[in-house]
Amino acid sequence: MIIDLENIGARPKVIEAVFRPDEIKLDVDGAVLGDKVAFNGVTERINGKAHLRGEIRALVTLDCTRCLEPTDATIDESFDSIYVDPTEAPSDAEIILGAEQLDESIADEGRIDIAESVREQIMLALPDHPLCREDCKGLCPKCGGNRNLIDCQCEENEIDPRWAALKNFR
Repeated sequence: MIIDLENIGARPKVIEAVFRPDEIKLDVDGAVLGDKVAFNGVTERINGKAHLRGEIRALVTLDCTRCLEPTDATIDESFDSIYVDPTEAPSDAEIILGAEQLDESIADEGRIDIAESVREQIMLALPDHPLCREDCKGLCPKCGGNRNLIDCQCEENEIDPRWAALKNFR
């Protein structure tokens, strides 16, 4: 869904959109959208800048960072993105930005791609280290088995050869 900046006025316009998983490409290995992504929001112009504000609800399946098993994460995020027309953006090579400009984006060709904005917000909301559960035991470094599913004896039976001489030391 594309919105032209010139169509955004001072009065808020309600936008409701549902995106299929194939419409939003996550650029993260092991992350897959589980179902449709719902977006409810508004567009409006405030102080000459276009705002896209709303809430995103999505289910993402991620690989656990310890055991690599798939785990679900629910994304329920609110955001307010600010867009500036490219003709109004400064053209100087070096620009000193104030704190308020750091959250602004330039709308390519004077348009806002809502699917791209939703994708960006989902990417920002993804957990840094997703876990299938808080007490996940991870993978065994020797045999590669999932310690949540098996009770391997790899560490108990093997002594690091660098420390083997200390075994007989008393």
